[in-house]
Amino acid sequence: MTVREELERLEHRRLNPLATFADGSTGRPRQEPERVEDVRTCFQRDTDRVVHSKAFRRLMHKTQVFLNPEGDHYRTRMTHTLEVTRIAKTVTRALGLNEDLAEAIAMGHDLGHTPFGHAGEAALTECWGRPFRHNEQSLRVVDILEKDGQGLNLCNEVREGIVGHTGPVIPKTLEGQIVRRADQIAYVNHDIDDAIRAGILTAEDIPRDIAAILGENQRDRINTLVCDMIFTSREAGSICMTQEIQKALADLRSFMFARVYHNPVAKGEESKARDMLQMLFRFYVDHPEQLPADFQPQLSFDGLGRTVCDYIAGMTDNYAIEKFNEIFVPSGWNVRG
Repeated sequence: MTVREELERLEHRRLNPLATFADGSTGRPRQEPERVEDVRTCFQRDTDRVVHSKAFRRLMHKTQVFLNPEGDHYRTRMTHTLEVTRIAKTVTRALGLNEDLAEAIAMGHDLGHTPFGHAGEAALTECWGRPFRHNEQSLRVVDILEKDGQGLNLCNEVREGIVGHTGPVIPKTLEGQIVRRADQIAYVNHDIDDAIRAGILTAEDIPRDIAAILGENQRDRINTLVCDMIFTSREAGSICMTQEIQKALADLRSFMFARVYHNPVAKGEESKARDMLQMLFRFYVDHPEQLPADFQPQLSFDGLGRTVCDYIAGMTDNYAIEKFNEIFVPSGWNVRG
């Protein structure tokens, strides 16, 4: 018996019958040979594939909410991903579900995010002429774009959880449903923390009725939301919250959209970011020969617009600025006197 098989047996002994078991996975898009020396379950292997990917490393240089903030303590897309993962693992463990599956989904859920956050999504949607959705792009990253077009070949349960972390399609696995809720819990709360740090909000700005239910600070709010999900889900046998807590979370999200996500002070630079990405898009559409060599073969089967979207979506904030300056900003003459 291999170490992997021992781990799979252990799952059946200790996990909730409602868990998604590694040895019950429906497989991967491409079949892979079994490895005699394998010491990881399929979901553990998927987490490692995500963490070792180029797309995952780029998350540390992509915007969460505030564009290019000055200061060391603002969230990036990477730190958001880590916070989502921790919340998801806490809930999954408490419910006796598969932590390894939840971790793989959470670590990969935002791999398709554009530079400059949702401003980048809006820019590519406008230029491309069709909706650009980061959850769909995350699936495209793991299915196609990573490893020079081979993709990561993740398990179907992980893939479904990644694309279903937002949008109308709810993941079938309970672990995927947990990640979907953990994403909301994480971003609403850490975005409040960053907004307070940036001077956009004060703690006293949080509506009193919401604070009375969820708590006065980030720690208390997250604890309330996580505990409510755990205890309510344990009783219901499905992933859910009480109506009171769910409404308070929805009201808090609405407050954040009004005061932060659509705030002209907080988002004042987003129009510049959109304009910059749209100019880059049009440049590469007009000059496809300027796309990197590893994107050139893609033009023949994905088309020009799709290929340019993939290239720009994979950029970090700073790389997008660097390419814009290289293409559109005149450089000084290097003249010796």
